[in-house]
Formats: sequence, structure tokens, C-alpha cells
Amino acid sequence: MTSLPPPPDAAPEDTDPLVTRYLAYVRVEKRLAQRTVELYTADLHKLQANARKAGVALTDVKHTHLRRWVAQMHSRGRSGRGIALILSGWRGFYTWLGREGLVPGNPVQDVRSPKVAKPLPKALSVDEAVQLASFEAEASAGDPFLEARDQCITELLYGCGLRIGELVGLDAQASAKARGWIDLDGGDAHVLGKGEKRRSVPVGAPALQSLQKWLAIRSLWARPGAPGGEALFINQHGGRLTPQHIRVRLKQRSQQAGLATPVHPHMLRHSFASHVLQSSGDLRAVQELLGHASITTTQAYTRLDFQHLAKIYDAAHPRAISDGAGGKAEAPPVLSNPRSPK
Repeated sequence: MTSLPPPPDAAPEDTDPLVTRYLAYVRVEKRLAQRTVELYTADLHKLQANARKAGVALTDVKHTHLRRWVAQMHSRGRSGRGIALILSGWRGFYTWLGREGLVPGNPVQDVRSPKVAKPLPKALSVDEAVQLASFEAEASAGDPFLEARDQCITELLYGCGLRIGELVGLDAQASAKARGWIDLDGGDAHVLGKGEKRRSVPVGAPALQSLQKWLAIRSLWARPGAPGGEALFINQHGGRLTPQHIRVRLKQRSQQAGLATPVHPHMLRHSFASHVLQSSGDLRAVQELLGHASITTTQAYTRLDFQHLAKIYDAAHPRAISDGAGGKAEAPPVLSNPRSPK
């Protein structure tokens, strides 16, 4: 029986030593998140597979090779954003090779992915976010342990705008080893964000109430000495929750709460940012709360804020009433002033 060839994106059986060294560098010296290292690994396996198919060493890859591989990825249906992310990983690899004196220049430097419109962050409306955050499952519908934990997770994601990694990294108590914790007395969440940067975020009253309720129940499930047992959010075995577990639970909770759109953790972070900006108009404050290194990243929410204002305009202004067919209907007749003389 003839064996099938491996899929195009499959990892090579013998990873190039240069790829292995680079992955160790980004993991140990740059201290990138595990998920980022996994993505870099997959992207560099693609690069290695392409180079082997073309019969060239990684150090001999040229600009023309890369343009051809980008065109091939695009023809297979890979999105422009996906290609841009892959090129970013490849570009970092060749930058490192250059610093090591192994290549004369970076062949990826001027290679660009197909242009695509930058999508807006997906955010819930204020009503939807509050509906989800305040949702309480019926006592008969599930486990009170899971209900208290999931409600607290939802409140913190929306109330503080935390990243999923920051939430998972929270410990029940502050310590020198803790990546993050919540100060109940001060009402602050202390987290370790991207680039190993610490920041503090205010925690609202509803989230603090949910946290106190969860901590009371958590003590019944905690197992001293268990791996990950110091985590704030634990599973029924006493270990730290994984990001994937939280994604699944939040999606289920949003469906139970009656939301039309399945919710993922980052959507609540987007909602937090959008709603704070809509209320305050203070872009710098939102940048600080989110822990963005650059204000440019935060500016994506100004487009969401404008979208919100446009909807209000469309609903309220007589010259912007939609006729349901993509155009604008005629303005309604102006009513006579009841106080004006007949």
C-alpha cells in the first residue's frame, strides 16, 4: 500500500539546527509567550519545507523565492493577514541570522503580503456585555462551583479588559512568584502583560463581589501542593485553568445568556476598551488600561467609537433614516408646533 505524502504544512521530521537555535532564542532570551513560540515554530517549518522543495539552504533563500512562496500561499486561499503574520515570523528569523553573521541581508525585508482591509475589533454592545456579565444560570442548570467561577471570569474580562493570558496567570494570593493577583482591599488587578510589563487595572464593584463569592467556593476545591494549585482560577481537579478551557466555557455561557454571537475572551477586552472610550473619549487612558505599548494599537477603537456614533446618527437624525434598501428614506413631515398660533 502506497503511503500518502505529508500535508504541505506538516512539521519536518528533522528540524534545521538554525531553526532550533532561533526558537530557543525567542523562548529563553526574548521570553515570548508559549503560544507565540508555537506559532513561530509552525511558520518556520513552512519556511523550511519551502526551502527544501526549492533545493536551497535557509541561508541561501532569496527575495525571489519568498515572493513566489507568498504568491503560492495567496493562490491557496491564505488571507493577506495570515500571510503577513507568517512573513513577520520569517523576518524575525532572518534578522537574527543577520546578527549571527550567517546571512548578508534580510531577504524578507521588502516582501509584502497582499493588502487587505484591516478588520475592526469585534465588540459587544453595552447592553449585550451587561447581559452577559450579569447572567446567572439557574441553580438546577449546573454546578454552583462552575457557575461562580465562570461568572467571576466574565466580570474580570469585561470589567478590567484583561488578556486571556493575564487572566490565566492570576494567583489567588500575591507572592514574589505570582505573575498576577487581585488586591481585594485596594480594588486593583496586578497583571503581567505582553513584554513582561506589569500594570495595575481598577476592578469594579460587581467584579469584586463575584470574586469574593468565587474565593469562598474555591477553597472547597483547592488542593494544597497540586500543580497549578496557587492559581486564582482552578478546575475541579485543583489545577490552573487553560486558555482553551476558558474559551469553551465563555462561548457556552454567552449562548446560555441568549446572545446571538458566540463570545470569546478577546471580544470582552475589545468591548471594555470600546465602552470606556465611548464614555470618556480619553484614548490615552484606554491605552494605559489595556497595556498597549503604542497608541497606534489603541487607535483601532476610535473607529469602533465612530461606528457607534454613526449608528446613533442613523437612528436619530431625520436626514439619516434608513429606508431598508441601502439608501436613505425621506425625512418625516415636520409637525407643527402645538404652541404656535393657528
